[in-house]
This record gives sequence, structure tokens and C-alpha cells, in this order.
Amino acid sequence: MFAPYMREVESPLTDLMLRPPGPECDRVQFQSALTDYDYARLGEWMEQYPSMALRAYGHDSSVHNLDFLRYFPRLLEFSVDLYRGLESLEGLRFLPPTARALGIGPSHKRLSLRPLEHFVNLQHLLIAGQAKHIDVLAKLHSLCTLTLGSVPLKDLSFLEPLTDLRALNLRSGSTPDLSQLPTIGRLEYLELWMVRGLSNLSPISELKDLSYLHLESLGQVERLPDLTELHALETIWLQSMKSLVDLSPLLSAPALRHVGLVAMPHLQPENVSVLSSSNTLEGLRIDLGSRRKNAATQKLVPLAEANWERWPRPAFLY
Repeated sequence: MFAPYMREVESPLTDLMLRPPGPECDRVQFQSALTDYDYARLGEWMEQYPSMALRAYGHDSSVHNLDFLRYFPRLLEFSVDLYRGLESLEGLRFLPPTARALGIGPSHKRLSLRPLEHFVNLQHLLIAGQAKHIDVLAKLHSLCTLTLGSVPLKDLSFLEPLTDLRALNLRSGSTPDLSQLPTIGRLEYLELWMVRGLSNLSPISELKDLSYLHLESLGQVERLPDLTELHALETIWLQSMKSLVDLSPLLSAPALRHVGLVAMPHLQPENVSVLSSSNTLEGLRIDLGSRRKNAATQKLVPLAEANWERWPRPAFLY
């Protein structure tokens, strides 16, 4: 079924493709190269809807560069996920320096990220599978949210100039060294997902602005950090943390209200029962792999199911 929040287009463009979008539609996307005529038509149409994002994606090899962006001189949000054929990101220069959100996906070829230095007002950035000239990110002083996926990094020191950064998402292949975290922006949201080699979470103890912590598939993490100084921390989501058994450090968080324990079949209800002594918890999401264990846990920790829709994660550009 076609997602209502996006509009799929292809050449030749039709009147149906260029019909006025519904209020929920926020993205136009294509998989194969359009003709220059259709790029121009699409660019003119999108100028009527300045909040609309554009995405080029798929495994089609017909798009070799991003020069088609010359037809979108006022586009503020763009993402590219073209694994085959894409040879360069230089075409990003056609976007205005005022662009606010970009997504750069993996490709068959290692692409230089230097064209990103053009975007001095960029607020939201996602990079997946691209690491060449990653240090250019240090120049993007307006960044508020950053997602790095499958990007091997020695450490996070190059992010220290990003004083406005509020949300950081490190996914598969980032870095096991988090020692610079406390010196990066004022992080309110942190997500660590399948970061290979990561075992030490102690730098998180110094993130005094942190309100939401998401930890997922970190197989070497055996212990949570001390949360005593994190007075803003209200939500912690733990998923597929197979080596984590001791949940008592959660009690050190002075303002913790919501905890998620998802895809944690190695835990027993007794492991979770420690949370019953919390004076701040209001909601608990439980998935210990069986209804029996979930029910037994709910008896030991009689908290309402946390309403995660009321406390959503930041809007990363996926």
C-alpha cells in the first residue's frame, strides 16, 4: 500500500503525480532518473510546497550525479539513497546554503563528504556508510540532530565544535570510544545501536541535559552507567541488550519516569522487580519473550504501560 506521507514520481510526469498533496504528505521521491523537462516541472511544482522534502533512492544505476538539483534551488530538505551508479555528491552545491535537513545514504563508491561544508545553516543530518572526509562535519555549527550509521570512527573528537547538537544517533559501526560525549553540544537525546566493540558507557554519566537514552543491541555492555547526576533523564529504552542483567543502576536516575525493556528474553521477572522500589517511575514497557514472564513481571512491578507516543524520539531524517 502506498504511504500517504510520500509521493512517488517517475518520467513521464502525469497530472496525477502533480496533484496537490494531502496535509500528511511531506515527501516526493523517485527511483530512476527523470528527464530534464520533468525535473524542471517537478521543481516548479515543489516550490509551491516549501516544506516538502525530496528523496532519490533505490538500486537503479541511471542517476550518476546530483546535478538534477539545479532544478530545485530553494529545496530545504533532501536525501539520497542510491547504492548503484552515484559517483559524486558535488551536485549538492545547487541546494541553497539555508537547507535545513540532509540525508546521505550508502553507495557502491566511497563519496567525499566535503560538499557538506556548503550548508552552514544545516540543522539535521543523517550519514550512512560514508566516511570519506567525515571531519567536514566540524564546520556544521548549526547541527541540532545527527545520525551516523555504519561509519567507522576512531573517536568522536571531530564533533566537539558542534555546540548546538541536541540529539546524537550512533548506529552500527560507529565507535567504541565515547569519552568525548560530555564535550559535544548539550545532548538531550542519545541513541546507541549495534555499535561494535562498545562496552563502556560511563561517559553517559556526565550528560546532564540528557532526557532520553536509547540503548539497543550492544552485546558487550554488561552494566549501565551511574545516572545520579542526570536530573533531566526521564526515559530509557533498552532493547536486545543480551549481556545486561542488573537493572539497579536505573534507580540512580533521580527523575526517571519511563522504562522500556524490549526483546530481553534473557531477563527474568526477578531481574526487573528491583524497579518496584523506584519513587519516580510511572510507566514500564515489558517484552521478556513470553506472556507468562511479562505477566509475572507486571505483578512484581505494577506500573501502567508507558505511552511511548507521548514521548517520541527526535525527528531524524530517515
